[in-house]
Amino acid sequence: MSQLHTPLQIGSVQLPNRIFMAPLTRMRAFEQRSVGDLQVEHYRQRATAGLILTEATSVCPMGVGYPNTPGIWSAQQVAGWKRVTDAVHAAGGHIAVQLWHVGRISDPELLDGQLPVAPSAIAAEGDVSVLRPKRPYAVPRALETAEIAGIVQDFVQAARNAKEAGFDFIEVHAANGYLFDQFLHEGSNQRTDQYGGSIENRARFLLETVDALLKEWPAERIGVHLNPMSNTHSMSDSNPVALFTYVAEQLQARKLGFIFSREELKDGVLPIGQHMRQVFKGAFIANDGFTAEQAQAVVASGAADAVAFGRAFIANPDLPERIAKGAAWNELNASTIYSPDATGYNDYPTLEQLQAK
Repeated sequence: MSQLHTPLQIGSVQLPNRIFMAPLTRMRAFEQRSVGDLQVEHYRQRATAGLILTEATSVCPMGVGYPNTPGIWSAQQVAGWKRVTDAVHAAGGHIAVQLWHVGRISDPELLDGQLPVAPSAIAAEGDVSVLRPKRPYAVPRALETAEIAGIVQDFVQAARNAKEAGFDFIEVHAANGYLFDQFLHEGSNQRTDQYGGSIENRARFLLETVDALLKEWPAERIGVHLNPMSNTHSMSDSNPVALFTYVAEQLQARKLGFIFSREELKDGVLPIGQHMRQVFKGAFIANDGFTAEQAQAVVASGAADAVAFGRAFIANPDLPERIAKGAAWNELNASTIYSPDATGYNDYPTLEQLQAK
């Protein structure tokens, strides 16, 4: 048995293996941004993952940045997610919800005509995803200092809703150029109040949110999603090692359950993750294009406790079994990732189904 298939303890929860399912935006929450039958089946199929991290899930309407992505602010949304968690638990799995606010990575069309909000009035480069006709990202409205506490409360309410929905963990999405990441990076944060300037100030919004969540959930059941590569949505910083090491130190001080770190291996090493790993003693989850062999090596070396797979889990609902048996993986059909139905979502065969044929 490879180390990928050994149990992992996060706090009081024992996870059956170290092959995690990464959050994957699929844009199939068609009814009032609620999940339904499609998602119940999708996540149930993948319940053999050591831990499922859901698709990014908005904490409030102003946090939305894409069509048909789910939320967790309404009773209907909570009820939909409860069906998902019940299905995953019945199949023996564990599941975390990823809590999301996109900040400037949105468009007035998705926000009832309002401008997206951000730390500073600086637009991301490029065009808004999915929406047609194509248009560049809007210059966002810089949040007033007094407004930030309201967004913290949106995350608090989402955490309460996640508990009602039956999730095992919550994960704060502070990566990939979304709102918390925009505050962390100096390229997108040019504030002059207590939320801008120094690393400590730029991390304040994230850490205030985590502190508020600690009043709702045990520390061991909370994780934070980070992207030390700073490679999406125009993120830039002059000293990412110092930035992300500081964040990791602060999350360790709060004894959080896990950090999920999106970073490519370079010569077998996680360039910034290795520094974070030295100061953070909770579970460290590595992610970004790992092969099974790389995942095994990084866990065996102690550089990470688990590895999350994204696109591989889209095409292989039974990925842990395939890795254990050295079996071939289904190929991903990229053209169906965002199909408006179950095509490319719930129709990838398991090994058992292939053998039955």
